[in-house]
Amino acid sequence: MSRINTNVSSLVAQRVLGQNNQALNVSLERLSTGVAINRGKDNPAGLIASENLRKDLTALNAAVSNSERAERVVNIAEGGLAEVSNLLNELQGLVTLTANDAGLSDAEKEANQLQIDSILQTVDRISGSTSFQGTQLLNGNFDFQVSGQDDGIADLQVNGAKFAGDSLEIDVTVTQSAQRAGVALTLSAGATALALSAPANSLVIELQGSLGTRRFEFSDATSLADAAATINTFSDVTGVSAVASGSVLRAESTSFGADEFVSLSVVEDGGIAASAEIDTFDADNFNALAGSGAAINTLEGGGATRDFGQDIGVSVNGIGAVTSGKTARVDTDFLSVELTVADSDTGTLGLVGTNRSFIITGGGATFQIGSNVDIANQTSIGIADTSTRNLGSNTAGGFLSDLAGGEAANVSDSSGDSNLAQKIVSAAIEQVSSLRGRLGAFQRNTLTSNIQSLGVTIENTAAANSVIRDTDFAAETASLTRSQILAQAATNSLQLANSQPQNALALLG
Repeated sequence: MSRINTNVSSLVAQRVLGQNNQALNVSLERLSTGVAINRGKDNPAGLIASENLRKDLTALNAAVSNSERAERVVNIAEGGLAEVSNLLNELQGLVTLTANDAGLSDAEKEANQLQIDSILQTVDRISGSTSFQGTQLLNGNFDFQVSGQDDGIADLQVNGAKFAGDSLEIDVTVTQSAQRAGVALTLSAGATALALSAPANSLVIELQGSLGTRRFEFSDATSLADAAATINTFSDVTGVSAVASGSVLRAESTSFGADEFVSLSVVEDGGIAASAEIDTFDADNFNALAGSGAAINTLEGGGATRDFGQDIGVSVNGIGAVTSGKTARVDTDFLSVELTVADSDTGTLGLVGTNRSFIITGGGATFQIGSNVDIANQTSIGIADTSTRNLGSNTAGGFLSDLAGGEAANVSDSSGDSNLAQKIVSAAIEQVSSLRGRLGAFQRNTLTSNIQSLGVTIENTAAANSVIRDTDFAAETASLTRSQILAQAATNSLQLANSQPQNALALLG
């Protein structure tokens, strides 16, 4: 059948040639761009999956950048703290040096005090000048803000907290009272002085605490108040202090906790009255005697009477705290708090069931280290104020600023207390080293680990996206060759189809 007006063969050839040219163009585009999906119609489902993976990759790379930036911030803060630490160690040496009272002239003491004042000023300068992009790091800008702190909490440090909303209420419940170790010497009712069998006799005891041992000798008619004063003279050596009340002499550890103990041995009883006893204190109430005392005149040359202290038990928002003495610590992903519970007026610490609380109202250095912007992908750390007015503690008896000239712990005149100065400096050194340790752990265990973990996630996410989006050059080159051949074949076919109507002219003769 031969027709001229409608060349069906040509139309078929044109359609096939168009399809082959289109396939050829697609292959050329993929090979030139390296991307298999250049528009939605190339692979609609693949485009959706690829865009989601690209979104994740962008967020993951930003999270790595945030973590690296956080490391730079912490490095700057740690550098400032390292210099403060060096200055505090120098300060410790000056305090110890100046305590050599008889070996130093007043001029030397004043010179040392001037050096101490200079160190304190430098510490304050470092605290106020260590910054990142204009934000000061060691002046309390990144310390957590607390309100409503109960009087029962003497010292408090919030190291980390993550919470939704404007504030987080912290409930501190005492589950076990902290105790000092203690031994009591009890005379007969109404007696306030030792009554020995002869004026020449002496009561000789050996008193041992967590710091050391000392032997004491008391003569007949020595008042319990004088005996307590003698024992207290050596408290720094033994770790044991004493207080006289009526007919009872209490020898107790200077600190709280299970590591504290008081041991009393009777070396010579001096013929003391049989009514005089040695007793320990009740395990749950330091104000009450255990009631299992033994007569002193039966203890000579025998074993020591020993009593141990007790660590406080604390629950913080339902989480059992790690405790030592009066101090409790909770360290979780969402809350890291250290606190010291205050002594009550009676000297017994925290009755069981007592609730103490405070509210965290904000603050802290918060870093976005995950790909999703939510509380689970953020981390927060507190960087305390390291100025001299904040280094130290109530427990230590004061703060670093108290070492300045004219203050309670200065070393240049008789009004100062070198012993207190050393305690304050030691507490400050411990605070700064603890903060440096926390920052170092934060870098190593949180930031560095996070960067490594995110790196693995980025690699695998990018690989998954590549499978969907990137051009497979081997397959696409083969497809290009096929399309080229088919396009050439279609072109030849079209030429033949276009020449076919000429055959009809043969019919016209």
